Amino acid sequence: MKTGTIITGLITLIGIGCSSDYSKKSTNEVTIHELSDAEMLNPINVNDNAGRCIVKNIYQSLLDFDFTTLELIPILAESRPLIEKTPDGGMTLTYRIRPEAKWDNGKQITAKDVEFTLKVIKNPKVNNQPNKPFYEFINDIQFYDDDPLKFTLISKTVYILAEPSSGDYGILPSYVYDPKGLMEKFTIKQLSSTDSSLVNDPNINAFAKDFNSPKRSREKEFISGSGAYNFSEWATGQRIVLTKKQNWWGDKLAGKNCYYDAYPDKLIYQTVNDQTSALVSLKAGNLDVMRSIKPKDFVDLPNSAKFQENFNTATPMMLAYNYFGINTALKKFSDKKVRVALAHLCDVDKMIKVCMYDLAERVVGPVHPSMKKSYNNAIIPYDFSIEKAKQLLEEAGWKDTDGNGLIDKVIDGKKTDFTINFTVNSGNDIRKQMALLFQEEARKAGIEVNVSQQDWSVYLNNQKKHNFEMFFGGWVNSPIPNDFKQVFHTESILNEGSNYVSFGNSKTDALIDSIKVELDEDKRAVLDKRLQQILHDEVPYIFICAPTERIAINKKFANAKASVMRPGYWEAGFKAVE
Repeated sequence: MKTGTIITGLITLIGIGCSSDYSKKSTNEVTIHELSDAEMLNPINVNDNAGRCIVKNIYQSLLDFDFTTLELIPILAESRPLIEKTPDGGMTLTYRIRPEAKWDNGKQITAKDVEFTLKVIKNPKVNNQPNKPFYEFINDIQFYDDDPLKFTLISKTVYILAEPSSGDYGILPSYVYDPKGLMEKFTIKQLSSTDSSLVNDPNINAFAKDFNSPKRSREKEFISGSGAYNFSEWATGQRIVLTKKQNWWGDKLAGKNCYYDAYPDKLIYQTVNDQTSALVSLKAGNLDVMRSIKPKDFVDLPNSAKFQENFNTATPMMLAYNYFGINTALKKFSDKKVRVALAHLCDVDKMIKVCMYDLAERVVGPVHPSMKKSYNNAIIPYDFSIEKAKQLLEEAGWKDTDGNGLIDKVIDGKKTDFTINFTVNSGNDIRKQMALLFQEEARKAGIEVNVSQQDWSVYLNNQKKHNFEMFFGGWVNSPIPNDFKQVFHTESILNEGSNYVSFGNSKTDALIDSIKVELDEDKRAVLDKRLQQILHDEVPYIFICAPTERIAINKKFANAKASVMRPGYWEAGFKAVE
């Protein structure tokens, strides 16, 4: 399946206008609004969208998706890999590094750098557990004596994401990240085995301790890649600044694809954790780019003549979906009838209308609606019905036995009122509004919902530790087939995987494993739909909507294209209008 054909008609070009004397800031730097600080700038361990977007400017991968066509394109690689099936049921992917590609010390990037990066990913003590499943298929690597730039990745199995996964990690310079050569003592084949002794190996642990340390995530002396920008400043809670490299190797390939287009001298990621304040700053010219503008504010922007004079807007569909996550490991949520009842208490249509101003589309599962073949449109969303919810809760044993207005049940020998602690991340008013709408409807069914906001890092950590009852979550997708292992396989419950809601059993695991290796698109679509139906029936997530992005970019920049690809633009490609 060609990735560029998954989505049609979703790319919006932002019009290019003449710049007014609107901002006194340098026109050769771009200031981008961020709602919160990035989690980290470690390209292997990063798991939040803000961090992922920033590190793309510091590190480069073998392949990535073109922002406009959504086709896989080569970056550090000369071309997309040669893929061949092997007689034993596996596959190989053969690459060659671009000879132009250089590290900051002037040395050539080679196949050995790819090997080192894969070793880091596969180190069992490196804190990238949510991402490890995407690289399990790589079992070994083959080098070529006559060509240090050429290599072949070897897999014992086929994998639906073999091509994108084989090339989508930021390549690391070993001279920066492993100066002691600790990972040289291991092979990819060793690290891909089930040898449990590796966990206790002193070299594995010593490397991981250093790699996982804060200095590899926040200190500029320890952060280095082959991308166009150096990390130069992180003022916590204020900004992250990247500075364009002098004589960057990719400048010679400018125009070949978007990832070689790097024009601003600085990229400034400005943290303003209140969206209203951020919009004021945008209009004042202190911010150049803002995404995820509050829907109400976004629909009102045309009323501002000053804004219209200085900014363009775009509304590409986001490759993302929002959901309410339920901790199914808790006894109060262990009965499926309870979770279905909670779904009936969500007036999703009202949430989209009131909170999103209809700038979203309701979803029924984790497959994006744009993926027509795999999306299960036969699923009928749960209707909003307090009466159905009450009936299901009563069938599950929840009744108001003491007349205090809250339903209760005896759990572990103790009468327990039905209360829910519902967490959202600070600064996201839309999520809070939706949670409050749920709170109001749940109250009518005898459930007390306490909505609280948490700082982004605390919020993420609590999900990883399963330290929550319900939360407002969201996943950003890529234009590739879905591998559900990271989010819904039971192996991803432990070790800080992304199955925060503790969903699954042997049958769903087997289904997810089957999807991973089914290369036939039609057959895989049937399996995808089956999993969506199970998720709908079991309700570990209450699926809400796929939002439309709401972007504003200052007209002083040319070359500003909006895309379904997160974050919705390629800021390094912005050119100041002459």
